Amino acid sequence: MTARDEILAALPTIEARSEDGSFIPQDVVDELRRRGSTHAESTIRTHVVSRMCGNAPDNHARTYDDLRRVSDGRYRRT
Repeated sequence: MTARDEILAALPTIEARSEDGSFIPQDVVDELRRRGSTHAESTIRTHVVSRMCGNAPDNHARTYDDLRRVSDGRYRRT
C-alpha cells in the first residue's frame, strides 16, 4: 500500500478526533504508526504537507488535491 493510500484510509479516524476535522502532520504520523505503517516519518510528512496538499507549492512531479492547508500547520481533507 502506498503512503498516500495509507493516509487516505486513516483520515476518517484522525478527523473524528478533531472538533473541526482538521489535523497536524504529527496526527497522521501517530495514526499510521498505530496501524503498523512501515513508511518513514519523513515520507508521511512530505505527503501531508506537499504531495497531497493542493495549495502547497508545486515541488513534485506528481501531486494530488486531497488536502488543503487551512492554517499554519493544520490541514483538512478536500
